Amino acid sequence: MSDLDAEQPSASGSPEPSVQNFELRRERLKERIYAVITMLAVVVGLAQNVHTRHSTAVLYVTGTAVGLWLATLVADMQAHRVVHQRLANRREVRNLLSVSSPLLSCTAGPLLMIALSWVGDVDLSTALWIGVGVDVASMAVWGFVGGRGMGGGVLPSCVAGLTDAAIGSGVVMVKVITGH
Repeated sequence: MSDLDAEQPSASGSPEPSVQNFELRRERLKERIYAVITMLAVVVGLAQNVHTRHSTAVLYVTGTAVGLWLATLVADMQAHRVVHQRLANRREVRNLLSVSSPLLSCTAGPLLMIALSWVGDVDLSTALWIGVGVDVASMAVWGFVGGRGMGGGVLPSCVAGLTDAAIGSGVVMVKVITGH
């Protein structure tokens, strides 16, 4: 099957399942990277503030993720209505929810580190900086996996991973340089 065949709709008029799966994976990855970059900026800001409390950190991390998620849903629903001249049906809403769910999953690392700090295992600022490092590393992993998924060899995939990590590190450096 050629690349052109893969993009053709089936007899029912909808894209083939493999094309739908590819598009869903692409959209979810895009949303995850966007969410991690945003979360990096929030967590660095919290880590830099010596007055940050555990409750404040949880509120900001959760609020940021939920706010991004809701904004994405509203934008997707409006775009759907403009393009299709109708509201999304149940299947389309489920797809929109599936695509946007990585926006919520980006809270897992920072919230886990905040919880570890809350029980006394590590200072809050240190925990938040560890969360930043984990998020940058996750960007590197996603870049590497993405490179492999595009059929790239190990070297191009490593370059993709390092590029994503550099982008995440750049966000961190800009936030650190600009300060409080």
